[in-house]
Amino acid sequence: MDDLRMRARGLLADALELTPDELPDDASIETVDAWTSLGHMRLILGIEASMAMQLDAALVIEIGSLDDIVSVLQNAPGR
Repeated sequence: MDDLRMRARGLLADALELTPDELPDDASIETVDAWTSLGHMRLILGIEASMAMQLDAALVIEIGSLDDIVSVLQNAPGR
């Protein structure tokens, strides 16, 4: 597993109060019961804190899977 995917998995696990091992490789809003609206907001706050920037509202709505989180991290300014 590459570093960005591990980082994304850690951010999601923290937000959902799970361990990274509890998340499936295809983790998404549809596949993880713990991914609630509150968990989603904690995820967004975690991503923003780790990137030291605010995410665009449209992007916040589009994030719905572990792959989406990896994509956000990959496209972070200064990366």
